[in-house]
Amino acid sequence: MAEGSRTSEARRDDVFGRWVIFSPARSRRPTDLKSHNPTNPSPAPSADAPKPSCPFCAGRESECAPEIFRVPPPEPEASPWRIRVIENLYPALRRDLVPPAPLVGGEEEEETAPGERAMCGFGFHDVVIETPRHDFRLWDLDAEGVSDVLLAYAALVRQLAEHPAVKYVQVFKNHGASAGASMAHSHSQMLGTPFVPPSVTTRFNHMKETFERSGHCSLCEIRSEYTLISETPNFSAIVPFAASYPFEIWIIPRQHISYFHEIGQDKALELGSLLKTMLQKLCKQLNDPPFNFMIHSSPFGLSSSRLPYAHWFLQIVPQLSVIGGFEIGSGCYINPVFPEDAAKILRELDCST
Repeated sequence: MAEGSRTSEARRDDVFGRWVIFSPARSRRPTDLKSHNPTNPSPAPSADAPKPSCPFCAGRESECAPEIFRVPPPEPEASPWRIRVIENLYPALRRDLVPPAPLVGGEEEEETAPGERAMCGFGFHDVVIETPRHDFRLWDLDAEGVSDVLLAYAALVRQLAEHPAVKYVQVFKNHGASAGASMAHSHSQMLGTPFVPPSVTTRFNHMKETFERSGHCSLCEIRSEYTLISETPNFSAIVPFAASYPFEIWIIPRQHISYFHEIGQDKALELGSLLKTMLQKLCKQLNDPPFNFMIHSSPFGLSSSRLPYAHWFLQIVPQLSVIGGFEIGSGCYINPVFPEDAAKILRELDCST
């Protein structure tokens, strides 16, 4: 259907289980949609500056929270680092607290007043500094560099998975102040929580419903040529059928894989190349928008009966609009761009120049 002839439509997302209203009348043409709040990273240090511009830059390591590991490792040769993984200086959850003890039923919480629940703020909140260069964004790295960042994520998730109190790890990246980034230097974060977050539980419940109804995993079944942007032997990049946000992108393993942290070096390189391309496309088409990306993996220790509908994927959300009262109150989103239109624009966009 041509852009001009589209009318409003509601679609249900079988992964997150939410309804999305597509209302093209609320926007200009999809090709005209641009960020009005492009990211504005602080400038790179000048040649005569005595120090780099921020604590994440090479040479200011002592100003950061403790280091967990770096790539390459400092031994046996003290080579310059390309990636540093550190504790968050201002953590949302604290690793130095005593983990909560399991209660009856497997829940780990403290009873307070009727209708209230609480538990101690134990957990892990870490930062991945993706490059020593202040003037580089993630997609300015080559495919191998992006792959190394992904492998650093996986290595840290595997470390956190060994802690018996950690139930889930959320890997995420905030790019731009309006997307939640407090530092301009390219970095990402992860939180290891002593509970499974409610949105993860909701996602699994809806994917279970789809599996029980159809006998298939929701993400394994996505193969529409109209919403496909690009694919490799092991990954597909799509605009989801019921995208909650304009120009939202999902990168999905084409094989059924439950845990992101099981990714190997070859697939990480393939994913790194595809992720780099998708971020370049968004930057070029949407005027370097603020964005978030999240890796949706599976809670640790899933039973074998749940694995058939547990499928990890990476979600990229450009921040092009403000979430209003309708969305907050109803949990239903309004998207001014049909996924087929967004996918066509991104599919045809050439980022080679």
